[in-house]
Amino acid sequence: MSPAEHKWERKADAVLGIAASALLFSMMVLTFFDVVGRYLLNRPIRGAFELTELSLLVLIFAGLPLVSHADEHVTMDFIDRLLGARGRDLWIRAMHAVCAAIMFFIAWQTWIKAGKISAYGDTTDVLRVAVGPFVYFMTAMVALTGGVHVFKIFAPGAARASQATT
Repeated sequence: MSPAEHKWERKADAVLGIAASALLFSMMVLTFFDVVGRYLLNRPIRGAFELTELSLLVLIFAGLPLVSHADEHVTMDFIDRLLGARGRDLWIRAMHAVCAAIMFFIAWQTWIKAGKISAYGDTTDVLRVAVGPFVYFMTAMVALTGGVHVFKIFAPGAARASQATT
């Protein structure tokens, strides 16, 4: 990878890491004050559970493309050991193609579900936060993950190979 690409990736990782840290910190603070309010003051924070659920959704699905980009998924390398360098490269590209196809299928199905949820006007029970935009966000992140895997099919060389096989 070129130094410019490394620099861009480091900046993106830093920004997303700070955002994830801020989100986790806000969830921790919310949970702390909810527990204190619930057990010491008998006054829980209204909708704290819903806010935590929605924050976790954003955190998990925003991280999915990053995990795919960094090849940090759980991998098994028992087949890789049987292959030569060329076979391993083809195998990795084939697996990225399979992953991309699965991600695009999931994105398509999630898009359909998001449309239904938005049409029904589904909201959370307590705070009445619309759920549709969050499902559309899930769809976008899963589709972006599929795009990352498509990129990895065509990215040259071992720089984009799975960490388990290097």
